[in-house]
Amino acid sequence: MINHVVLMKFKPETTEASIRELEQILDQLPNKIPDIKMYEFGRDILRTPRSYDFALVSLFASSAAIERYQQHPEHLPVVEKIKAMCENVVTVDFHGSDAGSIETGLKTWERDPFEKLKL
Repeated sequence: MINHVVLMKFKPETTEASIRELEQILDQLPNKIPDIKMYEFGRDILRTPRSYDFALVSLFASSAAIERYQQHPEHLPVVEKIKAMCENVVTVDFHGSDAGSIETGLKTWERDPFEKLKL
């Protein structure tokens, strides 16, 4: 799976109404674009000097799925709205670790080597 992360810094003149409208549009995208496997977004809650104002995190099955998403006719107007609202946008796409597959407990070298042979 590929994680797609977008961080947005709004222009000072961006209104609350514009942000709410963006949230409503983003909320509908997973219903319109089947390649989206997971989709979360929200406003920054800490508001530290280094914080961005808004984040979006989504999950896709492959690079091809992200490319389809980026070119999807429902996504393109959202990109234009974000560009108009933001003074800075940064993104990162990465292969995520499957945290559910990480074995917990003893390290391999700490385990009893005959553990699997015991009845």
